[in-house]
Amino acid sequence: MTTTARDTVLGRVRDALAIAPASATEIPRAYRTGRTLPDGERLALLTDRLVDYKAEVHPCTGDRTAEVIGEILRERGARRIGVPDGLDERWLSAYDGEAQRDSSDIPAPSLDDLDGVVTASAVSCAETGTIFLDGSADQGRRALSLVPDLHVCVVDLSSVVAGVPEAVARLVPERPTTMISGPSATSDIELERVEGVHGPRNLVVVIRTDA
Repeated sequence: MTTTARDTVLGRVRDALAIAPASATEIPRAYRTGRTLPDGERLALLTDRLVDYKAEVHPCTGDRTAEVIGEILRERGARRIGVPDGLDERWLSAYDGEAQRDSSDIPAPSLDDLDGVVTASAVSCAETGTIFLDGSADQGRRALSLVPDLHVCVVDLSSVVAGVPEAVARLVPERPTTMISGPSATSDIELERVEGVHGPRNLVVVIRTDA
């Protein structure tokens, strides 16, 4: 019988498991936790990190959410956008284009026909400038936030924490987590920045300062 590379790899995995300790090894997780920062400092730090990553940031009060989103989409020429099924409809009241509610029945490749997407967020880390999406109804499936070229992401300041341990503590491990630190970008072999390889080239973050 011919042995394939797959058989070899799986065989080595079985051999390793056979000699592994029977009891699970406890991994120490003595992370520094519980750090806090005043609202103004968290807002300033998150904004600084996001702008450094080439994202666009728009702080606003909660009652201006729809107005700001409408202005962003209008300035970007977004006539047809995708939104998660559970997104607050009031956030789109100032948008005069077509908003397509997403569902798993819509093939992921067809999302590329959208001019952009608007989602909420689960939690954000000010220290690293990272926004976490967890697949909740107002954030949608991962493809929705990765395929369209423009992502308008709404962040409540109350969901912004100081560091990574504080952010992870707010997440539900069983939920699918997408971490966003600026627009999608990578560097080629000559260290030339290339955007849009793994996700949207344009990230616009609306931070609701009183929410």
